[in-house]
Amino acid sequence: MHTRAEQLAAFDRLLKIMDELRERCPWDRKQTFDSLRENTIEETFELASAISKHDMNEISKELGDVLLHVVFYAKMGSETGDFDIADVCNRLCDKLIFRHPHVYGEAAAADAEQVSHLWEQVKLKEKGGNKTVLGGIPDALPSLVKAYRIQDKVAGVGFDWENREDVWDKVHEELDELQAELAKADGGNKEQEFGDLLFAMINAARLYKIRPDNALEQTNMKFMHRFNYVEAKAKEQGKELKDMTLGEMDVLWNEAKKNESR
Repeated sequence: MHTRAEQLAAFDRLLKIMDELRERCPWDRKQTFDSLRENTIEETFELASAISKHDMNEISKELGDVLLHVVFYAKMGSETGDFDIADVCNRLCDKLIFRHPHVYGEAAAADAEQVSHLWEQVKLKEKGGNKTVLGGIPDALPSLVKAYRIQDKVAGVGFDWENREDVWDKVHEELDELQAELAKADGGNKEQEFGDLLFAMINAARLYKIRPDNALEQTNMKFMHRFNYVEAKAKEQGKELKDMTLGEMDVLWNEAKKNESR
């Protein structure tokens, strides 16, 4: 690992390169906050993908791409005189110190759960911060992640199940309501009822310390791996999937599952 001096030198090198690119590269010179926005979102998802695979080399690479965007935005902010990278770092430092009174102040927090409760209380007192408990949740968050954040935030101020096992009654209640709606001729509220069931399941995941987005992504990857096996084996047999029966595909699917357990 590098020393602190080496880390600071590397960051200074990045800032100098950003200065040069903004001055001398036509593409970099042309960029604006709006033009970079979608690229920033894409880079963030690529980082999330690398993290889900626990690929440390890829995580390091993708962190660099995200850092580039942070430095890029800071450079553009300095050009307009609104802020620079020092402002970004100092505001972050100030926020971290303010939000950790159990480290930098006299508050006490014995575990991570107590810290989470403390954070939500501190955020409401923060100057220029959120004025409501749910005020800081971005509209653009993916719905699955947003649901988890909503539930986590309200739990931080005490709006939560006293016993986590009780959440399953809510899950079953929502499932019954969805099935009742689906049984109707029109089923006009089926999407709403399905959403209520998903929301309850995400709440259950939170209570049992499961990240629903991570859990779903693991299942996505598992399904894709198995289906790719089915498709590859079908080709080896000279068959097209569309011409196979479900039973034939199930045989290959079960083979894929057995291979995973070996």
